[in-house]
Amino acid sequence: MKSHLASAIALSLLVAIPASAQVAATAQNVPEMPYEAVPGFFHGIPAGDYLGELQGIATNSKGHIFAFFRGPNSRLWEFDQTGKFVREIGKDFYGFMFAHSVRVDRHDNIWTVDEGTNVVTKFDPTGTKVLMVIGHHPDAALGPIASPSGPNAPAEKYTLCRPTDVAWDMQDNIFIGDGYCNNRVVKYDKNGRFLAQNGGEKVGKGENEYNLPHGLQVDRAGNVYVADRGNARYVVLDNNLKWKTSYNNVGSAWSACISNGQHQYLFANNANPNGNPPGSWTRTGQIYKMELDGTVLGKFGHAGKLAPGFQVVHMIDCRNPDVIYTGEIESWRMQKFVLKGSK
Repeated sequence: MKSHLASAIALSLLVAIPASAQVAATAQNVPEMPYEAVPGFFHGIPAGDYLGELQGIATNSKGHIFAFFRGPNSRLWEFDQTGKFVREIGKDFYGFMFAHSVRVDRHDNIWTVDEGTNVVTKFDPTGTKVLMVIGHHPDAALGPIASPSGPNAPAEKYTLCRPTDVAWDMQDNIFIGDGYCNNRVVKYDKNGRFLAQNGGEKVGKGENEYNLPHGLQVDRAGNVYVADRGNARYVVLDNNLKWKTSYNNVGSAWSACISNGQHQYLFANNANPNGNPPGSWTRTGQIYKMELDGTVLGKFGHAGKLAPGFQVVHMIDCRNPDVIYTGEIESWRMQKFVLKGSK
């Protein structure tokens, strides 16, 4: 297990996201949205235990919060609606090695995306049963997995390569961002059978091409929104994964979140990048609120190592569009924000 984890970390360090992806937003005259941070919201963590790199954060219909983070091992924690620690889910689970995201579907099933094991796992709402696994865990008998070099192998239907995110439509079809070595979005039916893909193993910047599809969401109409991180844009596909448009005016595209409710909003994360390269603090760090058609409504937040600043937001939960939870990978923390007077 440790050898695979070391290999996954090595792979992560070898991924080069171009400097052009760490760009300032070009949206003009965007109003600042007033907000209130809720300090100390998360509490009750067992004595002597700590969060690591906070890769994923999600809520269920009861308001419970799920945190998927990296440490010596990847771990999944659950908190109740008051922010109190409830339990750990999947301790020492075979599909946990190098966490990337956690999502909760409309039936309250809990899904994890792990880029070290190359699998997406569906847990039941109690977190005690594994209902589905998509992808293939590297065979332990092979020993350490060498970092790939040269062109990627052709993308396969059921083999993922460092996947990043998962989402669903109202028919429970499954959409996966795949990911750090493949550059595609894959659609499966509710039983996990391959239906379609957009993109492939090659990096690109045109239509139907990606440079690290890093986040993924689906709206009520079935449209798919992809945070194309390496190209600093949000791509919109229809339900059959046909290209519709892209939004490239809100800076770096680390993650996407679409709220619930009759009127849905897209929250786009212009994260300040790992390592805080020169100039990044002034041009990144905001979260943008948008209509689904790309109209920018407002923004909030700023880069900063101390709360309530953001230090590389990796994932957002916006189930309630007025209550935002963020997970950060360089400050190893989660935060809760309440937007005030937002549209």
